Amino acid sequence: MESTITRLDKFSAPFGKDVTLENVSYENGMRVLRIHIREGNRFTVMDIDEKTASTWGKAMTDWVART
Repeated sequence: MESTITRLDKFSAPFGKDVTLENVSYENGMRVLRIHIREGNRFTVMDIDEKTASTWGKAMTDWVART
């Protein structure tokens, strides 16, 4: 399935991690947020849907507000 990938952000995180966020849009209209986390030679890649991104974003915002 063809997709269009647009980089949304790239930043460094603590403990030597690099994070890249991408919007991935597919021909059928589906889109996901692709999260790349690189730590040295190790890579973690996750594709999450809009509902998961919203829930995760709210949880992180709530956590920041409590600290």
